[in-house]
Amino acid sequence: MKINISYKGMLGVLAGVCMMASCSTPKNVAYFQGAENAEIIEIASAQNRIFKIQPFDKLSIVVSCQDPTLAQMFNLNVFTNSQAQRSPLNGTGSSLRDYYTAYSEGINGFTVSSQGTIDYPVLGNIKVEGMTRNELAAFIKGEIVGRGLIKDPVVTVEFLNTGVSMLGEVMHPGRYDLNADNLTLVEAIALAGDLTINGQRENIKVMRKDGDKMQTFVVDMTDAKGLMASPVYYLRPGDVVYVEPNNIRKRQTVANANSVTNISFWISVASLLTSAAILFRK
Repeated sequence: MKINISYKGMLGVLAGVCMMASCSTPKNVAYFQGAENAEIIEIASAQNRIFKIQPFDKLSIVVSCQDPTLAQMFNLNVFTNSQAQRSPLNGTGSSLRDYYTAYSEGINGFTVSSQGTIDYPVLGNIKVEGMTRNELAAFIKGEIVGRGLIKDPVVTVEFLNTGVSMLGEVMHPGRYDLNADNLTLVEAIALAGDLTINGQRENIKVMRKDGDKMQTFVVDMTDAKGLMASPVYYLRPGDVVYVEPNNIRKRQTVANANSVTNISFWISVASLLTSAAILFRK
């Protein structure tokens, strides 16, 4: 049986196949789908949003006043940034600060002991476990003023080694120092440079340690209501955020991957059909 296929027919078939491949509109790219204009969406509970000091946390405690020489007795030595080992990728903005493997902002930190205490200059041993940053700052200020050491101290307490890890298909994966009591998953992703186009927005995993166990939550960034109701909408220190690559990205890791979504595949198909059309025309 002889089949007659014209040159124009072959081109028409090729054009049709290409149109079918390019006309589909992805549904899993846009964030916050389902949110209507002026609609009120309930956000996850604010419970446990304020971080409390735990054993082995590293704290920056800085005392300042009008007379720097008086404040100096309460502060650890300051070193230059060149003495700190800095990670290659850093967060930006007020919520995610530059992360150093040991210290941050050039200040040596106080490490909380396994008993939940720190050995603070002049004041001695202080039980800090279970306090918030503001509570510890108020306590130290009260002790300094109460003992008549400084009349007008300003005490600032920050965490140095509590952070979140951003992994997978984000623009700037890495470890980020966390110093906000209400940092959301959306803010963390934004400060890490957003997801790449190859990231699965509907399958973001947040791994959270709870005692000696690790719990995994799956978040869909395309579902506005589900995202804001998620227990991991607000991140905690130690959370690991992993953005899984989509199928296109996964195939790119396989040598000589053949797929209908692979550009080289379509080039091969076009070349084959063009060659076949020329042969039939002859």
